[in-house]
Amino acid sequence: MSTPVVTRFAPSPTGFLHIGGGRTALFNWLYARAKGGKMLLRIEDTDRERSTDAAITAILDGLAWLGLDWDGDPIFQFSRAARHREVAESMLAQGKAYYCYATQQELEEMRELARKEGRPPRYDGRWRDRDPATAPKDVKPVIRLRAPTEGETVIHDDVQGTVRWANKDLDDLVLLRSDGTPTYMLAVVVDDHDMGITHIIRGDDHLTNAARQKQIYEAMGWEVPHMAHIPLIHGPDGAKLSKRHGALGVDAYRAMGYLPAAMRNYLVRLSWSHGDQEVFTTKEMIEHFDTGAIGKSAARFDFKKLENLNGIYMRNSTDEELLAAIDQLLPHIPNGPDLAAQLAAGNGARRSQLLAAMSGLKERAKTLVELLDGANFLFVSRPLPLDDKAKAMLNEEARATIALLLPRFEALTEWSASATEATVRAAAEETGAKLGSLAQPLRAALTGRTTSPPVFDVLAVLGREESLARLKDQAG
Repeated sequence: MSTPVVTRFAPSPTGFLHIGGGRTALFNWLYARAKGGKMLLRIEDTDRERSTDAAITAILDGLAWLGLDWDGDPIFQFSRAARHREVAESMLAQGKAYYCYATQQELEEMRELARKEGRPPRYDGRWRDRDPATAPKDVKPVIRLRAPTEGETVIHDDVQGTVRWANKDLDDLVLLRSDGTPTYMLAVVVDDHDMGITHIIRGDDHLTNAARQKQIYEAMGWEVPHMAHIPLIHGPDGAKLSKRHGALGVDAYRAMGYLPAAMRNYLVRLSWSHGDQEVFTTKEMIEHFDTGAIGKSAARFDFKKLENLNGIYMRNSTDEELLAAIDQLLPHIPNGPDLAAQLAAGNGARRSQLLAAMSGLKERAKTLVELLDGANFLFVSRPLPLDDKAKAMLNEEARATIALLLPRFEALTEWSASATEATVRAAAEETGAKLGSLAQPLRAALTGRTTSPPVFDVLAVLGREESLARLKDQAG
């Protein structure tokens, strides 16, 4: 019987959940779900100066928004420092590691010599076979791995293929610092082993780490997990994704009005593919995902593509689903609390209006923020503020058109989109005007803009009283 698959997502809590971290979490989550396994969460908080509770909260919140859950409780790496030390001391006792008393000055001299000779800076192994009895009394030693000096360290990577390093180019890395704290390299290996991780899926910036970590696994006689080092995400210009390319945190994409399902779909297509398919349900992603279909080339982040995909998801969402998504968005945007208060006021009358307008609004919007902007006419008070285009539209002729239509609207016994449309069509036939020339002034007077959902839907959503009042404000 094969070993159950166990993946892990292991962020450092030194800031928000980066969009690249979100994709790494997604790939681990999908692989575990696809193989009927588990994904564990480990918070790598050993950098005590930079790790913060706020960052931990942001990471957990970002994963929850993306819809990515994990199995069991999060594991905090710092709390396992005693276990990491225990493994380092075990390696020391087995002769797989040794005390190194090299001073900072000596290490700097090694680096300087390597620079002069055009070599990568490497520790020269001077304490590898030296008697600790000769150690200086005033230097606290580190513990270093007694790494192999001949042959190769080979990683068979699911994405990168077979990667080889000459062992002579990999020096004896530090396992335990002089103050007794474990290094990242040691902590990661011990945690992955103890957590039963079978598959490591992470960014290809960790590929060199993989060689060093494999040496620790082998020194301890532990099984090395399968590895898949995925390419990094680049900006549209091909450079590594950075602040100058725009928002980086998952929380920022939420605040820009993207749907979590659309975000998952967009992220899964960065370096992974299944034929020519672009739009995937979560079920389809799980069904098809495998590390063998991940490409080696860096993916380019394309906001336009993300927007278009999000627009597809919005149009395919029910009006009720979008209203629920807006409820989740409002706490994260500047005017959100005010809009939330308006939606809750008057026994939810404004909420009902927004729901009624949703089918027209979602056809024009690519994000929830755009959708709310399109719904602005519902939230403004009379007298309606007019944008520049609406002001230009509402000239003397347009106001006369509104004045012509007003009594006809007032005479209606039924107030609906079909009834108001029939009224305007009848007026167009009588006057020989085009329907659009009558509808556009109505749109400007009712919404303060020249673009909106279909104007007869706007009339229906606003209702008789509010619609007539807005039209009277602008009548000639």
